[in-house]
Amino acid sequence: MAGILFDEIVFGPVKSRRFGVSLGINLLPLQGKFCSFNCIYCECGLNEAKKKEKPVLFTAAEIIASLQSRFEALKEGNLNPDNITFAGNGEPTLHPEFEAIIENTILLRDKFFPKAHITVLSNATRLDHAHVKRALMRIDNNVLKLDAGSNNTFQAINQPTYPVTVEKIVEELKSFGGNLTIQTMLIRGEVEGKWVDNTTEEELGLWLGHINKIKPKLVMLYPIDRQTPYKTLEKVPEAEFQALAKRIEDLGIKAEVFY
Repeated sequence: MAGILFDEIVFGPVKSRRFGVSLGINLLPLQGKFCSFNCIYCECGLNEAKKKEKPVLFTAAEIIASLQSRFEALKEGNLNPDNITFAGNGEPTLHPEFEAIIENTILLRDKFFPKAHITVLSNATRLDHAHVKRALMRIDNNVLKLDAGSNNTFQAINQPTYPVTVEKIVEELKSFGGNLTIQTMLIRGEVEGKWVDNTTEEELGLWLGHINKIKPKLVMLYPIDRQTPYKTLEKVPEAEFQALAKRIEDLGIKAEVFY
């Protein structure tokens, strides 16, 4: 059940279907995943059993120094990224210095690549932390996860590592006033003897209700594309994605399928 981990703080740039030429930033340990979700489809694999020792994180100073060095090299090579994307080995907002890192990234972006957007890929579990919300409100693209309509399916797919409900996350997502993108994976299959499916009409109806309340500027829909911890998971056919995208657009919300 091992997955793909990023082995450096700054990686790329890579060509991304979603974000153009994207320079990635990993705020998390290089040796293992560190996340508040344990998603059944995560390409980084499942969370390791909890250890007594705390994960060792790079400091904000180390991260910013690494980012500045890469910016200088890219500038010298006349390569301009379209996006500076916080992703990596888990949930980036778990870093205790997240706000300071975002603040300094904005300063470096403005100096080296003022046309580049700053994007954070987050599972939305930390939006109730004031410093996280402040930081996210300052960036260009908040891409936040919502994979389920019902709380039961949310728990089964995302497997949060602490008590949180889909209803709580939806309330936090509503607080962005539409200045966010929702990313959703459609998935179904058997996991440890139980059928998990967020593509039923009941689930999609509840999920569309959440989307209508959140009113994001964009919804990104995507399927399994890489190895997952469970080989029993199915790749949902493209036709189902296109049908859902049409239902989203009927709500007056833009939708894109990345199949």
